[in-house]
Amino acid sequence: MRKERNGESVGDRRKQRQKRNVKKTLRMGCGSMVGSERCVSCTTFNILAPIYKRLSEEDQSCRESQYRAYWLSRNERIIDRLLGDRSSIICLQEVWLGNDELVDMYEKRLGDAGYVSFKLARTNNRGDGLLTAVHGDYFKILNHQKLLFNDFGDRVAQLLHVESVVPFCHGQKSSVQQQVLIVNTHLLFPHDSSLCIVRLQQVYKILQCIETYQKEHNLDSVPIILCGDWNGSKRGHVYKFLRSQGFVSSYDTAHEYSDVDAHKWVSHRNHRGNICGVDFIWLLNPNKHRKPLRTSWNEAVFGIIKYLLRAVSLAEDNAFAFLKVDSPGDCITYSGFCRALHQLGVAGHPHGLSPDDTKDLWIQADTDGNGVVDYEEFQQRIWSPKCCEPLEEQIAVETRGTQAREGGQLAFGFNVEDAVLFPPEVEQGTWPENYSLSDHAPLTVTFSPVRIPPCGQPVC
Repeated sequence: MRKERNGESVGDRRKQRQKRNVKKTLRMGCGSMVGSERCVSCTTFNILAPIYKRLSEEDQSCRESQYRAYWLSRNERIIDRLLGDRSSIICLQEVWLGNDELVDMYEKRLGDAGYVSFKLARTNNRGDGLLTAVHGDYFKILNHQKLLFNDFGDRVAQLLHVESVVPFCHGQKSSVQQQVLIVNTHLLFPHDSSLCIVRLQQVYKILQCIETYQKEHNLDSVPIILCGDWNGSKRGHVYKFLRSQGFVSSYDTAHEYSDVDAHKWVSHRNHRGNICGVDFIWLLNPNKHRKPLRTSWNEAVFGIIKYLLRAVSLAEDNAFAFLKVDSPGDCITYSGFCRALHQLGVAGHPHGLSPDDTKDLWIQADTDGNGVVDYEEFQQRIWSPKCCEPLEEQIAVETRGTQAREGGQLAFGFNVEDAVLFPPEVEQGTWPENYSLSDHAPLTVTFSPVRIPPCGQPVC
């Protein structure tokens, strides 16, 4: 049993959350747990590549990669912990793929323990990259795709299409293997506000790839798990973008945290000495309502524009005047809008909004299509957009209709049973000085399979 906190063990908390999740599942009518099947788990961990780990505050050029004994010992301890947890899925970031000895060590030890691993280096020989390992007792690999962003930061992502080894039975004469889409990624660090658009573009490309893959392989009714170092907190635009697409943070779900609880946990102490929560395992079940991807994208970009306007202390009236530039009258023209976006740094450079992106935003802002954006349209689309999430009743109706059109197939998803960060201090919002595995905390989430019937009603 893990260390107790406040007189309650992690095992006790898991059992209590499991009971709450069962009740919640039945109450919402989205499915029922497959009680006879074992849970699956997923760990995401930025292991801090030795080429980035500084050993001296005085000499910033002194890195762990220069001392074999140091990086070898630390990575051996990391693997020991991973094998001790024995997660079904392991998603690692900042693996030093430029060092064959380290890569061989991970592949051999994970392989000996029953894992099949896939690695993907960042573009332009940056030295590090991703490694995703799937345990053969739980899943078999159906497909693996590489996502190369080819933009600022040389970031990449991995998409794995897997199928459960043990079938999830749903009748006396039939059974089905659960298929899951898994993504592992590491987004760009937000060195300044001009990179907000780049980071949003990286997530948009990931979701585009998933959407395309689902259409090509007829996979509308499979759960999606997104893992990685998102380099942004719950207050950021990436977080809100993913939420608008129906994804939920597994850790917050397990602990019943809301957006106002962002301070209650951290997962990273960055190179500036700041502690923050940036490591997430996102879950999207097949019955979850999803906005059109481009709609979510436009809303997120408008959110960034508003953030940048407020960052330079512009109130509502002044922000409208800024976007209007020197346009005549009381309306924003398209040319003025383009010039304002250039001044804000979100367009007009290789990694900013493309002309097509800008035109698409303009079409969304000009709701009546008369060629200009008046003050009311500015309020509705940019400053105070009413982008409310649909009611649960509406979601249920949409879900039932979608599943009926798909031929009434029984779908499977996941309930979040537990989520744990290590070391335990980070779950209280503090960073222990004696923690030396990485500058990130590994996050492990336990999922249980849940059946989602075509009618949207619980399976008894």
